[in-house]
Amino acid sequence: MKEDFVAELSGKEFATFIKKGIVLVDFYADWCTPCIMMTPIIEELAKKYNGKINFGKINIDGESDVAQKYGIRHIPNFVLFKDGQKIEQFVGSIPAEDFEE
Repeated sequence: MKEDFVAELSGKEFATFIKKGIVLVDFYADWCTPCIMMTPIIEELAKKYNGKINFGKINIDGESDVAQKYGIRHIPNFVLFKDGQKIEQFVGSIPAEDFEE
């Protein structure tokens, strides 16, 4: 059985989840080819940093209110939070090495 290191978030869970220390959230859509290409990179990072960084993803098609609140206009879009506060944002397809910096 595959272990899931990236939590699939709903709008209701989002506010609580981003308060759990350091959190990287992947804002995506199922139809977005670059988002699909980023999935294995995010999953690998989540596995590597398990216990240090929490990883979540939220589908903007179903949770447009959350996307709008955080100014998500392009996807893939990755937002880094620390204790609920947005500290960094990355837009587009990004190599794993750039995340690790």
